[in-house]
Amino acid sequence: MSDTWWKSAVVYQIYPRSFADSDGDGIGDLRGIIEHLDHLKELGVDVVWLSPIYASPHDDNGYDISDYRAIDPLFGTFGDFDELLAGLHARGIKLVMDLVVNHTSDEHPWFIESASSLDNPKRDWYWWRPPRDGHQPGEHGAEPNNWGSFFSGPAWQLDPATGEYYLHLFSRKQPDLNWENPEVRDAVYDMMNWWLDRGVDGFRMDVINFISKVVDLPDGEVPAGKLFGEGYPYFGQGPRIHEFLHEMHERVFSGRADRILTVGEMPGVSVEQARLFTDPARSELDMVFQFEHVDLDHGPGGKWDHRPASVLDLKRNLTMWQEGLADVGWNSLYWNNHDQPRVVSRFGDDRPEHRVASAKALGTVLHLMRGTPYVYQGEELGMANVPFDSIDDFRDIETLNHYAEAVDIQGQDAAVVMAALRRTSRDNARTPMQWSDAPAAGFTTGTPWIRANPDYPQVNAAAEIGDPDSVFAHYRRLIDLRHRSEVVANGDFTTVLEDHPQVFGYRRALAGRQLLVLVNLTGEPAEYDTVELDDWRDATFVLGNLAGSGRRGVSGALDPWEALVFELG
Repeated sequence: MSDTWWKSAVVYQIYPRSFADSDGDGIGDLRGIIEHLDHLKELGVDVVWLSPIYASPHDDNGYDISDYRAIDPLFGTFGDFDELLAGLHARGIKLVMDLVVNHTSDEHPWFIESASSLDNPKRDWYWWRPPRDGHQPGEHGAEPNNWGSFFSGPAWQLDPATGEYYLHLFSRKQPDLNWENPEVRDAVYDMMNWWLDRGVDGFRMDVINFISKVVDLPDGEVPAGKLFGEGYPYFGQGPRIHEFLHEMHERVFSGRADRILTVGEMPGVSVEQARLFTDPARSELDMVFQFEHVDLDHGPGGKWDHRPASVLDLKRNLTMWQEGLADVGWNSLYWNNHDQPRVVSRFGDDRPEHRVASAKALGTVLHLMRGTPYVYQGEELGMANVPFDSIDDFRDIETLNHYAEAVDIQGQDAAVVMAALRRTSRDNARTPMQWSDAPAAGFTTGTPWIRANPDYPQVNAAAEIGDPDSVFAHYRRLIDLRHRSEVVANGDFTTVLEDHPQVFGYRRALAGRQLLVLVNLTGEPAEYDTVELDDWRDATFVLGNLAGSGRRGVSGALDPWEALVFELG
């Protein structure tokens, strides 16, 4: 098998808590996934990325791990896991586990030992620091530096028993591991090998570009209007990150490259940095998740500060990444995941008259670019954001903490904050998978841990799978085209209609064969100049997303949210 099999592959992310509940407790589980494996087979995906199923207190829905070698009883047993793995492999689908090793839970035995005394052998497995000079433990401003947590508040938590603070870039129940300690790295690599030996096929690595930190942990600049300093310059792409990732490759993945996929989630990574991380000659990672395109609608105040992103913004950023990794490295292609609001509500139009067309249009843009596409559960149905009624409807720790800080501490208008939460909260991606028009969208026979989107009677898998005009059917065709076409998998990427404010157009080319992709990313008709597309007047129509698509050929006009694909050679 080629070590680049993943260039023609499509990955499907499952968020187990919200995918399918087999036992009626309102929380998704492994047996629920097993019951829906044929859905994945019919869609045609090659890999499943499984969000964490490890033992956890679930402060951050499983991204706070208390035992890397145990299945949380909430999700099932190792017997269930082995059955799931075998069922996927029997259908020709690989399984990639979520790897969360920037931090653990504060209930992990490693941290419990580390916190037990100042001289415990595992004390240096985490980032412990005494109070700032001149301050007593617990005083305002006594934190060792001024960094803020991604989940609001300071990035330091006092341990009263030892009088020192520990670093947590996320929840206070997610202390950061100290990768400077070789014993930490040994333990992580041993655990990773243990899972690969069980038969899993790789890892998606959570915030992996945060594992190397500037060891003196200096104060960060405090942006205007913010409560805390910016620590990212001191932990994003830190001084030893390439050393650590290369060491991981040599200790874990070397010799397994015929079947393994490695993808690193890297908030803030640039094109230049991504080239280094994904250059095969450097033996670090196969691909990275970058965040630039999903930050385009964030204002200077961060993710809760909305600013509209134009079609030009979007296509110029995606093109920059296509061109930047054209000769070295590889792109991960995604619109959605468990941390992002639904793309049809974000860059598309989730109103009934445009939801299906815009979901298909966005899928077409993404899946035919150069890179490995990722489908998040429900994306193949065109699932949309949720009209949350009140703060009581939300479950996400980041969302709840932001509301408390913004409203209770900073005094912001609660209605304005709620509008931002409805648009941006991670809970938009975490409502139950919509299987049918049965109660709770067929997700559970009980009460779901978070309520289903009220549009589920219309938007659900049972309604779409038999409908040739559905979003599901279109995603099947896109995935099939990637499997069949060397041009899609390996061809060059060149933009057309570069400055058009509505149309995202590009060519893919390989060995005399070409594809042309033209997509109107707006709800208004679009006209375009055909001068640079003269060669395509007699091209073969391959794929479209509207009834009657392709009848006009490369005509200079696209209907609202219309997507067309043509072939030459």
